Amino acid sequence: MKVLSVASECAPFVKTGGLADVVGALPKALAPLGVSMRVLLPGYPALGPLLKEGKTLWEAEHLPGGPARLVSVESGGIDLLLLDAPDLYDRPGNIYLNGDGQDWSDNAQRFAALSMVAAKVATGALADWQPDLVHLHDWQAGLTAAYLHQSENPPPCITTIHNIAFQGLFDPILMTDLSLSSALYTSEGIEYFGRISFLKAGLVYADRITTVSPTYAAELMQPEFGMGLEGLLSARSADLSGILNGIDLDVWDPENDPALAAPYSVKRLKPKAENKAAVLRRFGLQPGGDGPLFCVISRLTTQKGLDLLLDALPALVSRGARLAVLGSGDAGLEAGFVSAAHRYPGSVGVIIGYDEPLSHLMQGGSDAIVIPSRFEPCGLTQLYGLRYGTLPVVARTGGLADTVIDANEAARVAGCATGVQFAPVTADALEQALMRTCDLYAQPREWAGMMRRAMRHPVGWDTSAAAYHQIYADVLSTRAAQE
Repeated sequence: MKVLSVASECAPFVKTGGLADVVGALPKALAPLGVSMRVLLPGYPALGPLLKEGKTLWEAEHLPGGPARLVSVESGGIDLLLLDAPDLYDRPGNIYLNGDGQDWSDNAQRFAALSMVAAKVATGALADWQPDLVHLHDWQAGLTAAYLHQSENPPPCITTIHNIAFQGLFDPILMTDLSLSSALYTSEGIEYFGRISFLKAGLVYADRITTVSPTYAAELMQPEFGMGLEGLLSARSADLSGILNGIDLDVWDPENDPALAAPYSVKRLKPKAENKAAVLRRFGLQPGGDGPLFCVISRLTTQKGLDLLLDALPALVSRGARLAVLGSGDAGLEAGFVSAAHRYPGSVGVIIGYDEPLSHLMQGGSDAIVIPSRFEPCGLTQLYGLRYGTLPVVARTGGLADTVIDANEAARVAGCATGVQFAPVTADALEQALMRTCDLYAQPREWAGMMRRAMRHPVGWDTSAAAYHQIYADVLSTRAAQE
């Protein structure tokens, strides 16, 4: 089975969030199931060495933004197709935002070009390879489905929603420039409240729709979470599936993680204390204390619920707990956590920015990780936490609800709890969850049992890869029956 995966980012080559991790993991996870996947990406500056190394398969004089070529190269076990279009992608900084933190003014053209080339590859532009199916990720690839809809005999496609909050909305005056038929601009097509929606294109014209957790799939059909697309998704509920993300068990492995101060395992937990000591030193936090070491590794945004954590800090500190924060985002939240570190020296430590090795050390050395998101399609940091025995404290939403088993009385008696959930997503509920976590930490035998259960919890790709493979097979079978 040959599959073309189309996305705006892919780990380890270019990454701004969890989308990249999923796109980078799927080719390797699906290969044992007989899926040969190629990943189509924009040729950003970070991919310059691979563009020089690769082989040109296809060239075009006139894409939106100018000439382009398609380069084939293999790296890290992933078969890449890179769209080398310097006028569109060869620019510094964030792949989506300019130096002022605003969307690049030509993002419509940049990702329409990616989608156009995806559709061309899908319909036979390459002499020696044509996919049986196309897998689209988020709004940046969504227009591919519309271009396939305008083509003759296109292969089927599926669209995965990683975060419906980002929809790719643009002025309809661009329809002609983007080579879109005016017939598509209807409420049943790609029109969204007077604008073009790239994501809606991917949802309307895909054969199947997936998202990254079962709970998020159900939430998307509710006005609170559907962002105006809940009606469309409810109408297509039979075609909508929630498949949990997994993580790379080789990259995230406490027994073999070079970023840790000391390796440890589910059978040998004691060295985790050395990592805790290293985190405390790095963040200038006091050693000892009766409470747990909580951590946050996140974008600092209200979507992540971190304003609520600021409100809950007095109670957390009063219990002798400490907090280490790594992240960046909203200026107000950054300032709030920096101020908290000054207000509670030795109890709250903050590093603004992102540091991948440090994130591993924090997972290895913290007692618990706090993820109070107002919505969370899947989430990966709680999966890393489970893998490292760093118990997640999570809001009961999306993939957080699907992956963490709350330490309520029934779960504790049954011996299956792996963390703490809370709802509703308010400061008071979060504070109660943090206090419950402190109470559990004060029971060493109970806490150690939860750590071991968390570390044994399956967080890899095996089950999810099989689910994607089944959807691919179903789509191809349905298309064959129709023909």
